[in-house]
Amino acid sequence: MRIVGFKKFSLIDYPGLSSCTVFIAGCNLNCPWCNESEAVLVNKFQKNFGFLQKKLFKFLKEKKKILDGVCLSGGEPTLNEQLPKFCKKIKKLGYKVKLDTNGSNPKMLADLIGKNLIDYVALDVKAPPEKYPQVVGLEKVSLFFLLKKINESIELLKEGKIDYEFRTTLVPGLLKKEDILKIARWISPARKYVLQNFRPEKTLDPNFQNLQPYPSEYLFRIQKAISPFFEICEVRK
Repeated sequence: MRIVGFKKFSLIDYPGLSSCTVFIAGCNLNCPWCNESEAVLVNKFQKNFGFLQKKLFKFLKEKKKILDGVCLSGGEPTLNEQLPKFCKKIKKLGYKVKLDTNGSNPKMLADLIGKNLIDYVALDVKAPPEKYPQVVGLEKVSLFFLLKKINESIELLKEGKIDYEFRTTLVPGLLKKEDILKIARWISPARKYVLQNFRPEKTLDPNFQNLQPYPSEYLFRIQKAISPFFEICEVRK
């Protein structure tokens, strides 16, 4: 696995559990506002992947009494063919596994769920369909195939075979209330939808580092408007 780093402790990355978050290299999107540039621009940052994986598992073996789960983030973890084997190795240590994904690889997602290799999925719905090219930094020619796969992943999670959430990061200048309403209509009904505020730190496009996030009150107003579409609707800071 091409691990670019890991965060040793979090109480928010895996809902309800203490966790470690692992960042896996490679992504098929190019979101300019992404704040995990090392995972996306993996060729720009030289990493000893083998050493980091060995270090990770040594850490996980030592912290079994402290941590409950492991979050697999990126980049886009499902691009890595070794992901099922990696998840299995983590599960053998007794950890719950959460996957963060953009939903573009429903085949891998179905395989992980079917083999009970993951316990929770957070699927990032980046934008309403018509805005995907702008928000994720892709040309329109890619839009049809990307949305088809994302739709497959959305419907797969809504089957209820695994605990999940859909989530969207509100980036000023790219998304506003009307866009979130469109997303809500697109993915509902669903169990859980989370709104996240944009964080202007270490973004893929340096121009976004000076962008001011929306006031929290704005997100809570949107939450109130879309709550009827979901069993649970939250604002996550």
